[in-house]
Amino acid sequence: MSKIIIALLGVSFMLTACKHHSDNEPETDFTDNVREALSDGGHIDLASLEWTREPGGYEVHGDSIAITTAPHTDLWQRTYYHFQNDNAPVLQMKTREKFFSFVVKTDFTQSHQRFDQCGIVMYLNSENWLKGSVEYENEEFQHLGSVVTNRGYSDWATTAIPADVKTMWYRFSRREDDYCIECSTNGVDFSQMRICHMYEGADVISFGIYVCSPEESSFKAVFSDMRITECMWKAHDGQQPDE
Repeated sequence: MSKIIIALLGVSFMLTACKHHSDNEPETDFTDNVREALSDGGHIDLASLEWTREPGGYEVHGDSIAITTAPHTDLWQRTYYHFQNDNAPVLQMKTREKFFSFVVKTDFTQSHQRFDQCGIVMYLNSENWLKGSVEYENEEFQHLGSVVTNRGYSDWATTAIPADVKTMWYRFSRREDDYCIECSTNGVDFSQMRICHMYEGADVISFGIYVCSPEESSFKAVFSDMRITECMWKAHDGQQPDE
């Protein structure tokens, strides 16, 4: 009898171990968009991206996509304004890659209403995400800025730029669970907008593009020249970490 019990316990242990092992296996249906893009010279297949929320309308033309906003769409969590807006259209790709950069050009010529915006995003869930964009203000100036939302609270860092700027390039880079957002007016010379840490951004992430119109507005934004590259945000070579 004791031998039977020991054998059964051994089988149970093996089943538990197998289950534990399978729980840590990669998702069989998971497509790593960054790995696929890097193996294809950095090219991003727009058809492989997924909508977190669909927009009012969109059109794909080759390697560019034009997205039309619906009124009263936005991303913001709590801070200062106290409201929680979580309905902006988001088109994203997934990856486990720890070091890479994502580049995209945005054209927001048609933005015309206060807070109309479009840009890059890393949307993990309603309380953990970041975005970088140009946000329309009036006929004189607009806001080039970034928002980082960790654990349900957003911040907003901005600088005013002339209203006649109608295109902007962004570069989103990952180094493990730290991130960098940069911008450029020509797609060559990039300037740092933000470095941040994402508490929920250590493993699989989703990132891509977004567009929204928080007020009674609708406009078309065009995204083009998307590509994945090696991480252009190089390792820090200055002051060494504390021991």
